[in-house]
Amino acid sequence: MYSPVLFLFDRSGDGLVMLEAGDPPRLPSPGDLEKFRDSVALSGKVVRSGENSDMWARLAPNAPTPSGLIPHNRRELATMMGQDLFIRSGIAFQMMNLTLKNKFCGVCGAEMRDHDQDRARECPTCNNIAYPSLYPAVIVAVEKDGMLLMGHNVNFPSGRYSVLAGFVEPGETLEQAIGREVMEEAQVKIKNIRYFASQPWPFPASFMFGFNADWESGEPTADGVELSDLKWVTPNTLPDLPPSESIARKLINDWLRRRGVIPI
Repeated sequence: MYSPVLFLFDRSGDGLVMLEAGDPPRLPSPGDLEKFRDSVALSGKVVRSGENSDMWARLAPNAPTPSGLIPHNRRELATMMGQDLFIRSGIAFQMMNLTLKNKFCGVCGAEMRDHDQDRARECPTCNNIAYPSLYPAVIVAVEKDGMLLMGHNVNFPSGRYSVLAGFVEPGETLEQAIGREVMEEAQVKIKNIRYFASQPWPFPASFMFGFNADWESGEPTADGVELSDLKWVTPNTLPDLPPSESIARKLINDWLRRRGVIPI
């Protein structure tokens, strides 16, 4: 049965979420919002209509973390509390950002309000409507002779590698974006692009489209801007991998299964 919860976020760009200390830790309920009112700058419903809705709230500037609550990275919710709450936390985070970034109309400057029906903000003066931001991105597992191409992003922890990814640019198809990103980041040309799966990844607002592809030509060379290193790996030479809830890890696990290896 669906039980509404309160997602109380800090002020960081990734939106650390507050959990009640315990074994196991738990998310506060919407009814707990009043207890945190002195620490909260803004709050709202995730679903506009109906009473049975998750709530979001954001800590006020310089407000201390309320007593009994501990900040956690939202990525941890998938393993701590399950995929459903991980997804719901992302929706709440994006709805919060919709409100924060659309207090005033970008067309006429009037104060915006919540849309009556949609997950959106609307301007009562000029009828401009703003929807939650979604940044389309592609991620691809490039294979060659039983090996997988993996790169170390400059923002990754030391030793962690992943398959290649990047944002879609205006006017591009997803396939064109994949080819461009792999060429820009790795100097590799690919072929036989095949759709794998998609995943919302609200860090802060990406929507990932996953693909498989085959190497065609080129010697992998890191661009030195986004990637500091590239290498072909085998199931026996795997580096530190992305978290299990990510589509990157799902692509890697799919490759391992097709190589006859049980995913890690």
